[in-house]
Amino acid sequence: RAWKTEERPRARARERDGAKTKLSRMVNSDRPEHAAPPDVFYNDVEARKYTTSTRIMQIQAQLTERAIELLALPQDNQPKLLLDLGCGSGLSGETLTEQGHYWTGFDISPSMLDIAKEREVEGDVCQKDLGQGLGLRPGVYDGAISISALQWLCNAETSRQQPKQRLKCLFDSLYKSLARGARAVFQMYPENSKQAEMITVTAMKSGFTGGVIVDFPHSAKARKHYLVLMTSSSGGIPQLPMAIENEHDQQVKVYERSHSRNRRRHKGQGSSSGISFSKRHPQAKGKDWIMKKKQLRRKRGYMDVPEDTKYTGRKRRNLSRF
Repeated sequence: RAWKTEERPRARARERDGAKTKLSRMVNSDRPEHAAPPDVFYNDVEARKYTTSTRIMQIQAQLTERAIELLALPQDNQPKLLLDLGCGSGLSGETLTEQGHYWTGFDISPSMLDIAKEREVEGDVCQKDLGQGLGLRPGVYDGAISISALQWLCNAETSRQQPKQRLKCLFDSLYKSLARGARAVFQMYPENSKQAEMITVTAMKSGFTGGVIVDFPHSAKARKHYLVLMTSSSGGIPQLPMAIENEHDQQVKVYERSHSRNRRRHKGQGSSSGISFSKRHPQAKGKDWIMKKKQLRRKRGYMDVPEDTKYTGRKRRNLSRF
């Protein structure tokens, strides 16, 4: 009896230590979806920290630009109506606005949405659990993007939640809301190949075609997964875009486009003024373009933006001949 009496406190102490260790691992985990539900994890403190980080802002802008390119929107100079699923505080939505598109954002975290309203984002934001469906009118949106949000649906927070069912609700409602021939691009961080397969198969059962594109597959740090989903169109089943293999080659190759992005012209070629242009940015490298880019970086919080002087945007003398 004395031995059992002494063993009970020790067992309780081991249980407490085990619970503390488990909680510490969850808090310090590299995957935030393992620590807590998104509406709990992104509280006021985490939401503010996430939004004010210049590194996060830069990564979000790069991921969003890549997702927009994978959408392969028609090059008709007309603004599109897009969905931003898991919009957060509107960092990805800012990139959509900069490219001239209208957007509607959904997120489950009220703290993130409050910051989005404080920042006066151009899109319409709404609190919604993506796992319960979108509830939108059929065929309204020209495309959809999602940055770093889809993997949150693969975790069951209660015994009643089923990840496959939540994914099915999302993909079913998304397929209905997209116009014919539109695409949806989900940038995600799957935990393993089994999870990525579950997400892809569930999307295909909802009517989509497509698959997963992995950029920089040979880099453990730069590797990015994009789930590209396509709806049916009269032109047949389109092929998937090509992934970026080399970190130094950021050019995006899309089969459906009739032309590739223009590369910078070599020295000695181009206009007589020595300024190179592109179809996407016809005024590239001009003073107005440089001023706009500097103002945009200041707005995003970058501290290394040079001051404006009388030399800003001025053509530099070619010293190669001396």
